[in-house]
Amino acid sequence: MTDSRKGACLVVGVGDGVGSAIARAFAAEGYVVCMTRRPRHLDQLQALAGEIAEAGGDARAYGVDARQEADMAALVERIEAEVGPLEVVVFNVGANVRFGLVETTAQVFSKVWEMACFAGFLTVREAARVMVPRGRGTILFTGASASLRGKEGFGAFASAKAGLRAVAQSAARELGPKGIHVAHVVVDGSIDGVFIRSMRDDVDDLLTADQILKPNEIAANYVWLHNQPRSAWTHEIDLRPWAETW
Repeated sequence: MTDSRKGACLVVGVGDGVGSAIARAFAAEGYVVCMTRRPRHLDQLQALAGEIAEAGGDARAYGVDARQEADMAALVERIEAEVGPLEVVVFNVGANVRFGLVETTAQVFSKVWEMACFAGFLTVREAARVMVPRGRGTILFTGASASLRGKEGFGAFASAKAGLRAVAQSAARELGPKGIHVAHVVVDGSIDGVFIRSMRDDVDDLLTADQILKPNEIAANYVWLHNQPRSAWTHEIDLRPWAETW
């Protein structure tokens, strides 16, 4: 087991944007960051772990499909045995896809639900198994504007994100009295990263004007939530640029 001052932070769903920023932020706080993504992206995760190590942090990469019950249970057991006690767990899987209702197949709907909702349930359940006996821990969920309202073309995504929000609320009510802080973060607006830059050529101008979400600033709120005293826990927070219409 690693000799860590603060224990382990598990981030489920680490891409190039928010997930990476969250991993870097908690590593900078002194946690051993355990990052997951589907197995085919393991090389990218390992590269990120190397970058975090170069910056003085400690990170581990795991190729895991968060929809697989046995794999998630095994992952938590492995981290607890090999790394240290899980103090923070972040569920950050996206699955933001757009299909009209008629074009949405049963396979698409089911897959989006599995990724954005069911995997979140598995994550919080396995985290609770190890956190509750210790009476401490933080579990954070990444939501979206779709968590609060459905829009045209996003029936599958909105239903999954709304379901995830309900899971987070239920978990907060059940686990809060047991010492576990559960929070849901509504991220509303475009986020700087590879995806948005592939579609727009004005991202740098938007960044200068603070009109687009910056991953590092999103991540800072996750660290803030984790560090909140339990006399004033936040369950839900929304983050959006000042110019975003809502």
